[in-house]
Amino acid sequence: MPKYSIVVPLHNEQDNVTDLYDRLKAVMEAHGETFEIVLVDDGSNDHTFPMLREIAAVDSRVTVVKLRRNFGQTAGLAAGFDHARGEYIIAMDGDLQHDPNDIPLFLEKIAAGYDIVSGWRKNRVDNFWMRRIPSRIANWMMAKISGVDIHDFGTTFKAYRRDILEQVPLYGELHRFIPALASWHGATICEVAIRNVNRERGVSHYGITRTFRVFFDLLTIRFLLRYLSRPLHFFGSIGMMSIFGGSAIVLWLGVEKFLRHVPVMATHGPLMMAALGLLLGGLNLLAIGLLGEMQVRHYHEPSRRAPYSVDRVLRSQNEEHSVSE
Repeated sequence: MPKYSIVVPLHNEQDNVTDLYDRLKAVMEAHGETFEIVLVDDGSNDHTFPMLREIAAVDSRVTVVKLRRNFGQTAGLAAGFDHARGEYIIAMDGDLQHDPNDIPLFLEKIAAGYDIVSGWRKNRVDNFWMRRIPSRIANWMMAKISGVDIHDFGTTFKAYRRDILEQVPLYGELHRFIPALASWHGATICEVAIRNVNRERGVSHYGITRTFRVFFDLLTIRFLLRYLSRPLHFFGSIGMMSIFGGSAIVLWLGVEKFLRHVPVMATHGPLMMAALGLLLGGLNLLAIGLLGEMQVRHYHEPSRRAPYSVDRVLRSQNEEHSVSE
C-alpha cells in the first residue's frame, strides 16, 4: 500500500493534465516514499478522460476515477478520497495554480505529527475586489465561527491523515471547511504558505457567485459545529421560547376576558392571532428538533450514501472497471 495519495479532481483540464502528472511524479519520486496519484474526472466534456486513460495505462501508480457527470469539486474530492489507499492524502486543484513543488512542505508537517496541513495563499495573485476581499472576509468569519486559527479555508491544497478524513462527511461544497469539521473531532491543524500563480492554460471555473455561496455554507458550518449531535437543543430552545411567549400572551388575554370582562376578540384580536402563531410555531420547531435528533442517528450509522456516481475506475495494468454506485 502506498504511503501517500495525491488526489486531484479535474474538470475540462485537457491542457494541464500531462504537465500536472509529470510534475507530480517528479516531486513524489524525489521524495523517495511510496505514493499513488488519484485523478478524478468530474464529468469533463473535453479530452481530459482519454488523456487520463493513457496515463493510467503506462503508470501503475495512477488511479483514474471517472464520474458519470459533473458533480462539483466537493464530490470529486470525496470520490478521490474514497478510492485513495495511502496513509496520508494530499488534495490539490488540477489547474496548476497549486504548485506541486510545494508538496514537500505538507509532507514535512504531516511527518511532524499534524493531522491536517492547510495551504495558505499568503500572496494571492487573483482579482483584488472580486476574489481577495470577499475571501478575506469569509476566512475571517470562518476562523471566528470555527475557532480554527488558519488564514485560508478556501484552498483545496491540503494534506490529511486518512483516519481524520474518514470521520468527516463531504457533500454540497463543504470541502473548504474540512479543517473546521475535523476540529470537532479534535484534529491538530497547521498551515504552510504556498505559492499562488495565475492559471497558464484553460478556463477558470471560479466566479463571484461561488464566493456568495460560501457565506451560506458558513451558516451550515456554524450549526454543524455547535449542534451536530444535538439539533433539538437549537430548535427546541427557540421553540420553547416561542411557546412560553405565546402561553404568556394567552394567559394575559384570559385574565382580560374572565376577570376584567374585556371583549378580547374585538380589543386584542391581532394579539390573539400572534399568540396562536407563537404557539404553533413553537410546536413546529420542537417537531423539527425531534426529527433532527432522528437524523443524527442516521448520521452516525456506518453506511453513508456517496455524493457522486462513478462510471469507471482505472488502475494498474490498464484495468477498467464499470461501477454502479
